Amino acid sequence: MIITELVNRIPVLEIHGDSNREVTELVIDSRKVTKNSLYIAMRGTVVDGHSFIASAIEKGATAIVCEEFPETLVENVTYVQVKDSSKALGHLASNFYGNPSQKLKLIGVTGTNGKTSVSTLLFDVFKNLGYPAALLSTVEIRIGEEVIPATHTTPDVITINRILAEAVEKGCEFAFMEVSSHGIAQNRIEGLHFKIAGFTNLTHDHLDYHKTFEEYLKTKKRFFDQLEDTAIAITNVDDKNGNVMLQNTKAKKKSYALKTMADYHGKLLEVDFNGMLLNFNGKEFWTTLTGKFNVYNLLLVFGIAAELGFEQDEILQAISKLKRVSGRFETFKSDGGIFFIVDYAHTPDALENILDSINDIRTKNERLITVFGCGGDRDHSKRPEMGNIATKKSTLAIITSDNPRTEDPAQIIKEIEAGVEPQNFSKYTSIPDRKEAIKMAIKFAEPKDIVLVAGKGHENYQEINGVKHHFDDKEVINELWKLMSK
Repeated sequence: MIITELVNRIPVLEIHGDSNREVTELVIDSRKVTKNSLYIAMRGTVVDGHSFIASAIEKGATAIVCEEFPETLVENVTYVQVKDSSKALGHLASNFYGNPSQKLKLIGVTGTNGKTSVSTLLFDVFKNLGYPAALLSTVEIRIGEEVIPATHTTPDVITINRILAEAVEKGCEFAFMEVSSHGIAQNRIEGLHFKIAGFTNLTHDHLDYHKTFEEYLKTKKRFFDQLEDTAIAITNVDDKNGNVMLQNTKAKKKSYALKTMADYHGKLLEVDFNGMLLNFNGKEFWTTLTGKFNVYNLLLVFGIAAELGFEQDEILQAISKLKRVSGRFETFKSDGGIFFIVDYAHTPDALENILDSINDIRTKNERLITVFGCGGDRDHSKRPEMGNIATKKSTLAIITSDNPRTEDPAQIIKEIEAGVEPQNFSKYTSIPDRKEAIKMAIKFAEPKDIVLVAGKGHENYQEINGVKHHFDDKEVINELWKLMSK
């Protein structure tokens, strides 16, 4: 593609060199530059991409996008100066791949909890409705039946556009995307055209990155502020921040709720570990998903599908066929009668939701044993809060390691323990080794008891000192149960 086509609709300050030069690839990592590629120099928090312009040219880059020209301009290289490289990148990527987000209906889901579940459930609902779609989530990226492992919550904007272009090429009409606060803050959704933006909730998370809750809220809100007037914004008005998201948006405003009046209203009629009987907008149906948080997730799925023009009855029929999302309230019963639940809950709100859902279902004759930890190198302030929630709402809480990363697991556990209230001191123990903690839970459990292993869900690794070791909670539970029941 030639440079003039690439910079279409981008505010360019100055171009030096041949603007009709052809480029074959967009690159943001100078180490990956190949012949005739365009290198975008971006200022990061640790390194400045402008320092690598000379290196990129040496490797074969024939075009450079930057915020300031280098002192020496190389002949036969085109330099494009922009105010903000990171914002320009999204539009460059969209143009390079033929603006795929305009050729399909792109739906973005944001919020603290439920993003992955809602995006994945939407993908599955549309599959049940007979529409191949694309999915971009934390757990996996899918184009129809093809599965691509995911590495970040929101991939870089070049990758997003490449995936969307492939989805268009393969005949997809819809794409469902998890939109993280990091992705918004780092302009990774810049230049994308969203048909619908959905908001789940906003609670305590990622304050290691955003520093304050207000900053975190503003970042999420930016997603809605940037929507075009042809888009639709649908938010959870039971959450006090739901209406905040809609304040400055140009998009058409829609709401969903269980407790208040809304365009899409839901009621939980019956619930057990096998599923729920629900009522959405006056229509009853059964789902194998369970837990109040899943009522909200499904209600958002219902609202989005209805806004896309599908009949409510056919949506509910497709929802009733859904299976649970991997690592989200995933339940299985041992042959010894112990009920195991594996869930990704790794924030105070998510842990409280899952424990409340279990406590709503259980008859209180069964004990609830919770195994959980907190990730290292992440927000410290949520640790005592999670210690308090787990010990208050469980019969026994076993505090252990999650992904300690570069932190000392014992120190993380100490910070979790700081939140335990004196009346709950007898309701917890600490075992730093996660496998041993799960073993202790199984040993303590009796028939009919419930063991919740929280924090990692679908993850199949444990990150310790920069090294990812294979660790899958479901596998460990099955392996230990077999060994211990012999």
